[in-house]
Amino acid sequence: MSWNGNDNNKDPWGRKDGPPDIDEAIDQFKKKLGGIFGGSGGSGPGFSKKNIFSGFILVVLIWVGMGIYQVEQAERSVVLRLGEYLDTKGPGLRWNPPIIDSWTVVDVVRVRPHRHDALMLTKDENIVDVTISVQYQINNPEKYVLDIRNPDNSLAQATESALRHVVGSSIMDDALTTGREQIAQLTKARLQDYLDRYETGLQVVIVNIEDSAPPDQVQEAFDDVIKAREDEVRVRNEAETYANGLVPEARGQAQRMIQDAEAYKAQVVAEAQGEATRFDLLLSEYQKAPEVTRNRLYLDALQNVMSNSTKVMVDVEGGNNILYLPLDKIARQSEESVSVQPSGSSPSSSTSIRELTDRVIEEIRKRNRQ
Repeated sequence: MSWNGNDNNKDPWGRKDGPPDIDEAIDQFKKKLGGIFGGSGGSGPGFSKKNIFSGFILVVLIWVGMGIYQVEQAERSVVLRLGEYLDTKGPGLRWNPPIIDSWTVVDVVRVRPHRHDALMLTKDENIVDVTISVQYQINNPEKYVLDIRNPDNSLAQATESALRHVVGSSIMDDALTTGREQIAQLTKARLQDYLDRYETGLQVVIVNIEDSAPPDQVQEAFDDVIKAREDEVRVRNEAETYANGLVPEARGQAQRMIQDAEAYKAQVVAEAQGEATRFDLLLSEYQKAPEVTRNRLYLDALQNVMSNSTKVMVDVEGGNNILYLPLDKIARQSEESVSVQPSGSSPSSSTSIRELTDRVIEEIRKRNRQ
């Protein structure tokens, strides 16, 4: 039973159940194309001169529109005409004839990163794992686009080559500790030299050694080396501290000894000058009264000797007897006698010794006169 009771070959939407007619589809396409160019539904040639000109203008506008593009402030446009370099254009709205010209817009301000990690052999035949980061930018768009096929890949290979050369000329301690900054600077200079020789149009901005470490297999041994180096630094600092405390003390002692020697020198010179002056004065007195001066000198010398002696042996002329004067015992008896005197009349010990000395001298004079 049909949907509307009239035609069994149509569905409810008015479409036939059979396949579409190819001829009918071609006729409909011709009608639409003729309508675009002013034709009469495809029954005759609808291409007039006016319509052809309009179509040409439309094609030209489309062609012109395809050649319009925008170059940003940080970009440069490298233009080729029929495959040959024509010009490099700066920022702004640009136009080049399409198909004839081709252009490549590159960013010359953006800094591009590159990171490389590899095992390197040092000068002292040790292996270190070095991680390096390179930041670069395009400084010559023409060379970047035209002179080399893949500049970024060339930079990666040049980075590895420069790094291996610099690390291979350094020792392991420099590559791992204090020499990392110098290695980075040398790598940057060598890498830029490679890029310039390759004419890549790239400029290296920063080269940084992010990490450098020995392989995992020798990490424990390297930690021991680091600990030993730290102990060495600590011991050296302690030695320097000890030296800084000892050297000034030794210099102070040396300066004190020099000053003592100078003082002793001045003292000896002063005493010698004083003795010479005293001798000159004594000479003048001796010339005035030789006998009195001679006796006075003798008595002063004798008194000086006797004051330092505790026992005196005196030879008696014309006999075999020797007079013995125990000065120490006499002085002790004098002190005991002084100690038993009343407190109101206690003479000093120096006075008693002086009196004792005078008595001894007087006794000697008497014996000499006899």
